[in-house]
Amino acid sequence: MMKSQAAEEQAGPSVSAVAARGDLLPKLRKIVGHSNVLSGPSETRRFRKGYRTGEGPVLAVVRPGTLWEQWQTLEASIAAGCIVIMQAANTGLTGGSTPDGDDYDREVVLINTMRITGIQVIGDGAQVICLPGATLDRLEQTLAPFGREPHSVIGSSCIGASVLGGVCNNSGGALVRRGPAYTELALYAQVQDDGTLHLVNHLGIDLGVTPEEILTRLERGIFTDADIVHATVRVASDSRYAEDIRAVDADTPARFNADPSRLFEASGSAGKLCLFAVRLDTFPKEPSTVFYIGSNDPSDFTEVRRHVLTSFSRLPIAGEYIHRDAYDIGERYGKDTFLFIDRFGTTRVPAAFALKSRVDGFFERFGLQGVTDRLLQAVTRLLPSHLPERMRLWRENYEHHLLLRVSNDMVDATRGFLASYFSGSQSGAYFECSDDEGRKAFLHRFAIAGAAIRYRAVHRHEVEDIVALDLALRRNDREWVEKLPPEIELDMVHKLYYGHFFCHVFHQDYIVRKGVDPLGMEHRLWVLLDERRAEYPAEHNVGHLYVAKPALAGFYRQLDPTNSFNPGIGHTSRLRGWGLCCEGKPAWPAAYSESAEDHTS
Repeated sequence: MMKSQAAEEQAGPSVSAVAARGDLLPKLRKIVGHSNVLSGPSETRRFRKGYRTGEGPVLAVVRPGTLWEQWQTLEASIAAGCIVIMQAANTGLTGGSTPDGDDYDREVVLINTMRITGIQVIGDGAQVICLPGATLDRLEQTLAPFGREPHSVIGSSCIGASVLGGVCNNSGGALVRRGPAYTELALYAQVQDDGTLHLVNHLGIDLGVTPEEILTRLERGIFTDADIVHATVRVASDSRYAEDIRAVDADTPARFNADPSRLFEASGSAGKLCLFAVRLDTFPKEPSTVFYIGSNDPSDFTEVRRHVLTSFSRLPIAGEYIHRDAYDIGERYGKDTFLFIDRFGTTRVPAAFALKSRVDGFFERFGLQGVTDRLLQAVTRLLPSHLPERMRLWRENYEHHLLLRVSNDMVDATRGFLASYFSGSQSGAYFECSDDEGRKAFLHRFAIAGAAIRYRAVHRHEVEDIVALDLALRRNDREWVEKLPPEIELDMVHKLYYGHFFCHVFHQDYIVRKGVDPLGMEHRLWVLLDERRAEYPAEHNVGHLYVAKPALAGFYRQLDPTNSFNPGIGHTSRLRGWGLCCEGKPAWPAAYSESAEDHTS
């Protein structure tokens, strides 16, 4: 561990810290350059406003261009007594990488790391070292010549999500064999309980002694194979998930955000550390085939899931569920996302989102909300359906849809089982997709994830907001289709159900009617989930939407004892030193005390 020269008294901001804040912006501009320190409301908007939810003011958005600049920025901000929020691509769904409101007790410096884009391949592609701005899309391209691929290959990668963000946020991904993003090999900075800043090198690579030496050598690749510890006891992926998911009679979920066994330093840290690099395993890329299954009886999918997970010699690659209503909303309100990715790939998507944010920010100064969304929707609604004919036929005939991707060595077994199971069936059927159909089916599934946001923007007069839940059901739960009480149904405009079916992880987006309290609705839904013994969130950071359970809140406090990084995450205390928080228990805001007790009981 390397100690910084600056430490702040934890009882409150010292005189020197107050003075340091007055000098902070000039100091930051000297470190990263004038153009990379943003302070005006319009120029900081796309960084301080979450992709789906969350927004708040900041003292500055700083965009370092090197790891050493990132360290210097962090050191200056901590010395000035500021809150630090680390951000990469700002693609999170729960507001966990932006400020949330304006009731913090210190000023906020948001450090966006997307200019630091390095990826280093080691071990002939078996592992990679990713720097803070490395995206899943770029990692996939980097690994392609090696015949390998990253933990996740579609979904978050479509909107330019960062690799480090996935590790921090317990991102689960769609790939059945690989489980949550996880590593025990990371390089990160941590603020100790006495306010000192330390650099911790757990990458398993000898890079030197001082922060400047370590960070500079890493970024420039100044190390040899002899400097790398290959036979480390620390792992760089979740190696036990395949065994967990096959246990279909287990009375617990396969994966969820607050699982203590999958919280380790950077993994699951949710911005309570400042990450500089992670070391990750990669995986062989295999040719695959997609089977498209439809049914009007949910028990069909239950039997398919249980048979495939327990009887097949190899797990499927992915198994994605779509309800008909989600299919419809996605087809209409996710069309431009689908068409853009289909035409240009994922590489240009982050730039397109950034441009959209700037345009929306310009019009919002005149009180005009959602201009780009309404314009894009007006254009795409004139276009014909972009989905394959057989998918549209299955949509007409079946309420429930399952996309099953298997490696080609499992095609015969899959085809044989499905043919036998659905022979003479009155409730369901399947077809074997062409390459184009399979690609478009999965692209449609992931376009659905943003469709509710577009619907809200276009229908502001009838929609109050979106309540987005991300949950894991027990592996032995056969009643996976949600049945809402009539009084809750009346408060909904639409319900979108989709998710990673073989993992029993579901995304449930509720579009709430105008005039209905979304927070109150969310708490009503939590009660129903608790009755079903579901865990939530399942694969995303708790952000500012969910309550962190005691084990998770305790993990956050262990990582960040002064509460300098991303305070308030998971409805924990926003105060310096955690305020009244003690004994590792979160200090719940009064407004959430009752719901928090329900959620953690």
